Amino acid sequence: MQELFELVRRLVDINSVTGSETACSAFLESRLRAAGFVVETQEVSPGRANIIATLGTPEVVLSTHIDTVRPYFPSSEDANWIRGRGACDAKGILACQMIAAEQLAREGVGDLGLLFVVGEESQSDGARAANECPRGSRYLIVGEPTDNRLVTATKGVLQLRVRARGRAAHSAYPELGESAIEKLLDALNSLRAMPLPSDPELGPATMNIGTISGGVAPNVVPESAEAMMLFRTVDDCSALMARIGALLDGRVEYEFERFAAATRLQTVEGFETSTVSFVSDVGNLGRWGQPLLIGPGSIQVAHTPEERVSKAELVQAVKLYRGLVRELKLRARTEGGSQ
Repeated sequence: MQELFELVRRLVDINSVTGSETACSAFLESRLRAAGFVVETQEVSPGRANIIATLGTPEVVLSTHIDTVRPYFPSSEDANWIRGRGACDAKGILACQMIAAEQLAREGVGDLGLLFVVGEESQSDGARAANECPRGSRYLIVGEPTDNRLVTATKGVLQLRVRARGRAAHSAYPELGESAIEKLLDALNSLRAMPLPSDPELGPATMNIGTISGGVAPNVVPESAEAMMLFRTVDDCSALMARIGALLDGRVEYEFERFAAATRLQTVEGFETSTVSFVSDVGNLGRWGQPLLIGPGSIQVAHTPEERVSKAELVQAVKLYRGLVRELKLRARTEGGSQ
């Protein structure tokens, strides 16, 4: 599978951090046209485009994302691993899905699609744009690093921004001011003490306070402060949002900037399964068919300086994607064809 390994490295070596996906999209478009696919580019924002490639009217679509997190660093390899930014999240997956689709096309398998989107690592703007133009597929196989296990359920996400307002004063006379930082800390402590829901399959919801900022100098009572946090949720977020509102109303300003419900996914007999705590584009692509989630690599090294993917898992993933496409196409026809 030297072709596969070379393609992974070629993709990793194209810098496509979120917002700068143009060169990678162009490479994918060119390669898929050469492989006989009908290729469309869907502009998401100036210079940034999703890639939609089809053979006939797709019953099954393979999908993952083009973008990576920062910072970019190029590929390297040894006998067992390919390393580099995006090696497992998700350039290795991109390569496996392309190779699998190209092999199926050469074998005469039609009614197949590929959907590669921008922006997954930020606000999923590519997936949300793609969801406005589905192609009638019944099943969508989304690639994320899951150790080649089919995911039965994923946690959701709730992103919260909290702002506190105070009154500036000289720190020698704190009674003349009102500390925004102290108000913010009081609010955060209330959130930290708040019970979080749990699910028998997904386990407990979690909260991470990711950033805190405020104040101008140690000798000034701060007039403003802000924190951003992310909850990994196990339900539709509505009860949690109501509980947060009850805690924060009248104390600080707050805004829910992003949320996605926990998701239950399709499985196929004979595949290893697992649950995951991360969020993917699955929840933003509902009009592309019943979702499945699987891909090579471990999420535990994604977004880190140690990002890598096993060559053995890459080879296995091509076989898994081929097998899934064939199984789901058979299932689609048994169930009555495309939606």
